[in-house]
Amino acid sequence: MQAGSSDFTLSAPPADHATTPADPREAAPRPLRLSFIGSGSEYFRIWIVNVLLTIVTFGIYSAWAKVRTLQYFYRNTRLDGASFDYHGKPSAILKGRAIVFALVFAFQIASGFSPLLALAMLLALLAVFPLLLVRSLRFRMANSSYRGLRFAFAGRDAEAYQVFVLWPLAAVLTLGLLGPLAHQRFKRYQHDNTRFGTAPFAFSAAAADFYGVYLRLFGVVLAVTVACAVAGLVLTAGSYGAAALLVFAIVGFYVGMLAVTPYLMARLQNVVWSHTTLAPHAFRSEVKASRMVFIFVTNLIAIALTLGLYLPFARVRAARYRLECVTMLAASPLDSFVAGEMQQVGALGDAAVDWYDIDIAL
Repeated sequence: MQAGSSDFTLSAPPADHATTPADPREAAPRPLRLSFIGSGSEYFRIWIVNVLLTIVTFGIYSAWAKVRTLQYFYRNTRLDGASFDYHGKPSAILKGRAIVFALVFAFQIASGFSPLLALAMLLALLAVFPLLLVRSLRFRMANSSYRGLRFAFAGRDAEAYQVFVLWPLAAVLTLGLLGPLAHQRFKRYQHDNTRFGTAPFAFSAAAADFYGVYLRLFGVVLAVTVACAVAGLVLTAGSYGAAALLVFAIVGFYVGMLAVTPYLMARLQNVVWSHTTLAPHAFRSEVKASRMVFIFVTNLIAIALTLGLYLPFARVRAARYRLECVTMLAASPLDSFVAGEMQQVGALGDAAVDWYDIDIAL
């Protein structure tokens, strides 16, 4: 069926009439799957050195450890034959952590003097923290690149107070009823304000998409909690009554929360990235919750059996699966797209990196 046609033509076109070529803009998007080429053994060597040096330096080296870790995962993530890269400076991360430590330390001291002083410090933290988070997002994006072109984050500070303060407080005051809406507002703020060069990302997921995920999550936790409570009554033959019911219900709740963690990660990734676009390009995420649960559980068992030494292997294994489930639906060749963006950004792109030299993400 052709665009703009209102009926079907049954007769064939004349032999001497050339067929009109298809509009290239109507061509099907080209699927480009993300891939991860790193290995657990490679990352293990980086991880063990990071751990040892962080311990020896009483945590100071953790900023350098974070940069080495991010560079390893970025540089081993590939799209259309090219890798991503991370350019952050450890000194900026160390500065951000020092600021957070100073704020928390000041709050602890204020709490020891008087509740009013502690309340004043808490309000001061709420006033400053969104600004720090925005600058951290700007730092991360400005120091991330693909094929030499940097990303950028242009979120406004005023909107950050809504996303990082007002919506979370509303979620708490409504006992979690507005939690999915708060999460949707955060992802919309994050994706709608991110750019690749000058090309904007866009986010189209509605609050209903997030409520669907969280309601299914709540149903699973409730079912596991009730099942464990009933099992407790059966196993104890009702001897301990309400006490057994309460204990097994609490155990069931935590087991349920542990079980749904990978489920939540899978469903949210699919919702977020399947509703994200980059200029004319779209994305599709197809993480299977059952596979994610299997990876999560077997990773926990392996970590326990190796006394934690399997941690880097577990991280690589989970990252590889989640990344390779994401496909970019390219509306045009990425080579020409990136080249065009580089021409528009020019020399001003790198200058923005030095304006936000702080990262508080731990």
